[in-house]
Order: sequence, then structure tokens, then C-alpha cells
Amino acid sequence: MPKPLKRSFFERSTLKVAPELLGKSIVIQSKKRKNKTGLIVEVEAYTNNDPACHAARGKTPRNEVMFGPAGFSYVYFIYGMYFCLNFITEKKDIPGAILIRALEIPDEDNRIASGPGKLCRYLKITKDHNKLDCCNSSSPLIVTESRLLKNDFSIVQSKRIGISQGANFPWRWYIKDNPSVSKP
Repeated sequence: MPKPLKRSFFERSTLKVAPELLGKSIVIQSKKRKNKTGLIVEVEAYTNNDPACHAARGKTPRNEVMFGPAGFSYVYFIYGMYFCLNFITEKKDIPGAILIRALEIPDEDNRIASGPGKLCRYLKITKDHNKLDCCNSSSPLIVTESRLLKNDFSIVQSKRIGISQGANFPWRWYIKDNPSVSKP
């Protein structure tokens, strides 16, 4: 059974955790079929003082998971067709989340996991994956150290993409030259 990251990994500044998620693996655990996994190759950070953050205007039923504890999943639906996966960061009551933008899928066509909606389709992530404790080894969704990474990598930091508010914040990180990274 894969060992998830500890909660203390997520209980830190969103802007510190985000680039450190690169190279980690997301594992969707299933008792009925083989686990699905992907290597995190692109992320974006969203903090409580960020106009693009879902929690910027306070707590709602949709975003309440963002207010803690860290290490939980936040899944939401956009454009009437896509789910997006985030991991909660920061101390309890300080909202912060990291959007997973792209995964590298081992031995498969990388294009299917480029973009937050496509990676959720590949992993079959739905609203049922919202508010899961990703630090609990029996959770259907966990984040682990990766055994998929073959060598060292360089990280690129840039402005976020696909948003209008706060788009100038340089809070997007990705693995340089990885073919799965989203195109701006």
C-alpha cells in the first residue's frame, strides 16, 4: 500500500508547498481495480489574499474545505463539464489551495492529463473526491513521494493561466520541458 505524505507537508505556506508538489504522485486507490497514478508536473497556488482564490470572499458551502485542516482534497466543477483537483494547505482557518494543472501518466499518452479537467477525467475524479483526507493511507485519493521520477528536474515559475483576476501573480510552477505541461 502506498504511503501518503504527512499532514505537516501541507500545513505550510501555500507558496512553499506548491513547487514542492512537483514530482510527487497522485494515487487513486481502488479495491476493485488497479490503482491509477500520475506524476504532478504543473501546479498553481491560490491564497486567502488572492482575488482568484475561491475563499477570497469568505467561507461558503462550496469552499468550506479550504479553511482546514490541510492535506484534504478540494474538487469543484467548472464550465458545466470539468472537475478540478486542489489540495488544501496552510494552518486551519487560513484558506489556501494548490490546483493540480497537469500530470505525467506512466506508459500512456501524456496529452490526456494536460490541463486540470483532463487529468480529472483520466483519474475519474468527481465531486465524490471532494473533502477526502489525502494523508490517510486508506483514503481513495492520496499524494505520495514518487517512484515514477527518473531523474532530477528543473522548475519553472510563471504567471498563472486561464484566470482573469490575479493573473499577474507568478504562482504557477511546472517541470521544465515536460510534455504534459499545459500550454498557455
